[in-house]
Amino acid sequence: MSLKKLRKKIDNIDSQIVKLLNERAKEVVKISNLKQKNKLSPFSAAREKQLLEKLIKRNRGPLSAQDLEYIYSDILAVYRALKTKIKVSFLGPKGTFTNLAAVKKFGKKVDYYECLSIDEVFNSVEKGNSDYGVVPIENSIEGAVNYTLDMFFESNLMICSEIMLDVTHSLLARSGKSKIKRIYSHPQVFPQCRRWLDKHYSGVELIPVASTAKAASLAQKDKFSACIGNKVLASMYNLQVIASRIEDSLFNVTRFLVISEKDSEPSGDDKTSILFSVKDKVGALYDILALFKKYKVNLTKIESRPSKKKAWEYYFFVDFAGHRSSNKIKKSLVEVAEKCVFLKILGSYPKG
Repeated sequence: MSLKKLRKKIDNIDSQIVKLLNERAKEVVKISNLKQKNKLSPFSAAREKQLLEKLIKRNRGPLSAQDLEYIYSDILAVYRALKTKIKVSFLGPKGTFTNLAAVKKFGKKVDYYECLSIDEVFNSVEKGNSDYGVVPIENSIEGAVNYTLDMFFESNLMICSEIMLDVTHSLLARSGKSKIKRIYSHPQVFPQCRRWLDKHYSGVELIPVASTAKAASLAQKDKFSACIGNKVLASMYNLQVIASRIEDSLFNVTRFLVISEKDSEPSGDDKTSILFSVKDKVGALYDILALFKKYKVNLTKIESRPSKKKAWEYYFFVDFAGHRSSNKIKKSLVEVAEKCVFLKILGSYPKG
């Protein structure tokens, strides 16, 4: 078949796609009207996960599952904004990995608000200035973001979704690599690039700052400095990419949480997060964990944090598979509550 005929065939397919997209938009508007009438959120993490999984199961290629996810994430973001503009706060400034995670989840047709601290993100949602907030919770190499964990002690917000973001780091600077005397970045970033830095910049001063975007801003002002962050910062701050993929591990993933006033309905593949403290006696934590084993609840994470109210008193953060509305989870949490000094359900949400 000739190139001209193939292009004509593609043009015809594109016309059908546009027609179907508009037909879909009409139905989405009807659903949006119903949601507004019943005061339901325009964003449903569970519904979107179910939709993507159905499409991926039906996919026969040559598009990959990831290709479909990229395409439909943007489509869903556009449709979501047809009737309602969602407001999302994130740990900024613009260009941080949290910003990238927020755009990955909500798309570009959203009102984004940059916050300079994690507690500011929580406050923005609590006060109703934002519908959702996006905050980092842990990195696969460096572990938990303790400040985010601590915010859940006092906040009544819940987790309604999570985002997994592959993290790749680049060295960015105004000038060539031979002139670099100091490197700025977020304190969690330097350990993720330790071996590369030891090999290439062992004598250079490493200066921790509040965010990778702040690091880029500082590097832009000083021709003898550089920063480490996502390469998207290069175009934002007029920097050169000196080196790419400088992270020590190829499996560098950061997990982010989406916080809101409510958690998510069941999607069929969910996770629940809780916070609790135990009685000060021998075997207290073991007794709690044994209850999860009794009900065959699979724990995926456990993290301890000092309560900051009493010396050597700790809270425990636990993630486990399943939705809090399921019978076995309900039964296990009833028994767990009986053995705890304090128990708080932080939310159930689709697995990222």
